[in-house]
Amino acid sequence: MMAQNLKKGSIRRNKIHPLKFMMFVSIASLFMLFVAFTSFYLVRKSSGNWHEFELPSQFFISAGVMLLSSLTIHFSRVFFEKENKMMYKLLLFTTLILGFVFVYLQYSGWKAMEADAIYLTGNASGATIYVISALHVAHVLGGVVGLILANLHANILPFEVTDFRKLRLELTSIYWHFVDILWIFLLLIFVTQ
Repeated sequence: MMAQNLKKGSIRRNKIHPLKFMMFVSIASLFMLFVAFTSFYLVRKSSGNWHEFELPSQFFISAGVMLLSSLTIHFSRVFFEKENKMMYKLLLFTTLILGFVFVYLQYSGWKAMEADAIYLTGNASGATIYVISALHVAHVLGGVVGLILANLHANILPFEVTDFRKLRLELTSIYWHFVDILWIFLLLIFVTQ
């Protein structure tokens, strides 16, 4: 049977696209990086000499922004596949704007921490929040670059729903959902421990 399939050229392949597989491997690696940082945070916090402070409200607002942006990119994909060009473009652009709003809110949160005398070079508690949130922002900015490219493709290329364009939008969406879920995870670690 196998020899017969080989002759016909119909070798059974995995159903996951190689680019999607690479995306999942990258996400798993990034997640492990953040698990290492949060583990450091939890161990360091329990060892004493920890300055307790309230997180700035901007961090919580930014979580809402990220959740909203996950909805907008999800429905952008839905409208793309339904060939609703206007809603696809509008929601994709909205996701990009929400990405910039998230970055601004993080910066604003850092400024609020600084105004409360919580500095990067001070106690480890503040420094750890700055480093972990800045590392997350760096990954969000990577997603913003992907969203800029997606918006350029949406507005420059002729509109057509192809398998490759669906895959490209799906990969952008998967990464964006990852940075969204990651921020919620980090925020929960910061406020529950």
